[in-house]
Amino acid sequence: MGELADYLIHNDPSFSRSRLPARYSDFRSQRTLNPDGYQANISAWRQALSDLVAKGMISHRGSNPDHFILKLDDSLLRSLECKEFGLPLALGTVVRESTAGRDFIPLTDFEKSQQSIYQRSWAGLPWSVMSWTLQQLGVVDPSRGDDKLPTGQYVIVKNMEAAAKELGDLMADKVSRFDRVFSRAQFQKAFSAALVKDQRLTDTDLDVLLKFLSRDKEVIEYDGTTIRIKCSGEQGGITKDDAAIASLKELTESLKHQTDILNTRIDELSQTAKDAVTRKNRVSALAALKSKKIAETSLATRYATLNQLEEVAAKLEQAADNVQLVNVMEASSGALKSLNEQVGGTDRVDAVMDRIREQTTATDEISAIMAESTGQVVDEGALDDELEAMEAQEREKEEEKNKSKAAEEQKAREERETAEAQKKLDELPAVPADTEEIREKEKTPTAETGIANLAI
Repeated sequence: MGELADYLIHNDPSFSRSRLPARYSDFRSQRTLNPDGYQANISAWRQALSDLVAKGMISHRGSNPDHFILKLDDSLLRSLECKEFGLPLALGTVVRESTAGRDFIPLTDFEKSQQSIYQRSWAGLPWSVMSWTLQQLGVVDPSRGDDKLPTGQYVIVKNMEAAAKELGDLMADKVSRFDRVFSRAQFQKAFSAALVKDQRLTDTDLDVLLKFLSRDKEVIEYDGTTIRIKCSGEQGGITKDDAAIASLKELTESLKHQTDILNTRIDELSQTAKDAVTRKNRVSALAALKSKKIAETSLATRYATLNQLEEVAAKLEQAADNVQLVNVMEASSGALKSLNEQVGGTDRVDAVMDRIREQTTATDEISAIMAESTGQVVDEGALDDELEAMEAQEREKEEEKNKSKAAEEQKAREERETAEAQKKLDELPAVPADTEEIREKEKTPTAETGIANLAI
C-alpha cells in the first residue's frame, strides 16, 4: 500500500474503509447517473490532495516539499495505491474538474496570467457544461477509455487563500507604514514559518503566494524586490520611500546579525587567550588578544552605525505616521465641508428652527381647541387629592409593615434572651436538698451529746 493511501485511510474520514470502494472506482459514469455521488467523490479527492500538499507530504524527487503546488506524476499515483482496490481510477477526472472549477490552476497559466484568477472566463466554466459541449461536437467522451492523469504542476488556490487569511490576521494591528514594508528576504524570514501550520514555505511557495496576494487578492504592493501591505488611503505601487524603508530595515537586520557574530567571536578569543595563559603559551595568548582587540574595534564601529540607523528609522517611522495623520485630517476636513454644505449654513438652520417653532405652536393651539370642543376639562386639583390619598394609604401600609416586622424582631429577641437565661441557670451547681440530712451526714461530738441543742 502506498504511504499516502495509508495516511488518508487512518486520518481522513472521507477515506474510511466503507468509502474506499467508491473513492477508488472509475466513477466517471456517475456524472449523469448519480450526480451527487459523483460530486462527493470529486470533493473528497480534491480536499485530500489539498491537505496532503499543505502538510508537505507530496515531495518531488527528494526536494523540499511545496505547500501551494501539487506535482502530478506516476510516483503520486503509486503513493496513492491501495492494497485492496489498487490505483485510483478517476484521479485524472478529479484534476480536470478541479482545474475547470479554478480550484487547481496549472502553474504556467498562473504565472503568465495578467488578470485575476477570480475573473470568470471560458476556463472557469463548469466541467459538466464543457464536457457536454465537447461530447456534442464529437470531440471527446469523458466516460469512456482510460482516465489518463494530466501530469504537471498545479497551484492549489485553497491553500493560498488560507495563507492569505493567516497573513491578514498577523498584520491586523500593524498600522504604521514602517511596519508594513519589507524586502523580499525580510518577508520570507518573517512569514515563511508562520503562514502554514508546522511548515516552512519554499522559494516557489513564496513566489506564487506573492503573486496571488498582489494580483488576485490585491492586499499587497510588490515590484519583485519590495513588499508593502496595503492600507486604505495609500497610493498604489511601490514608492521610493517604500524602497528606502525596506533597505534601511534590511541593513539594520544585517548589522544586528554581524554584531551577534562579533560578540560570539570576542567571547571565543577571550577563552582562547585564557587557555593559552594556562598552558603558559605567551605567543598564542598575545595573538588571541590582538584578534580580540580587532574584533572589539569592529564591533564598536558596527554598534555606532547601528545606532545611527535606528535613529534614522525612528525619524522615518515618525514622518510616515505624520503623513498618514495629515492625510486622515485632510480627508476629515473635506468630509466636514461636504456635510456643512449639505446643511446649508447657519441661515438655513435658523429658518428650519423658526419653522419648527411655528409648527409646534400651531400644534399646541390645535390641541387646545380640540380639548375645548370635547367639553372634558381635567380637574388638576382632584387629581392631586387622589394622588395624595393613594400616597397616604401606601405610607400606612408601609408603617404597618414596619411595625409588624419590629414586633417580630422584638419577639425573636426576647425568645433568644429567655433561652440564654435558661441555659445559664442550667449551668449553675445544684442547691443542697435538706439541712437535716446534712446534719445527719455531718455529725460532730457536740451534736451527738446534745450540747449543741442547749440554750444559754
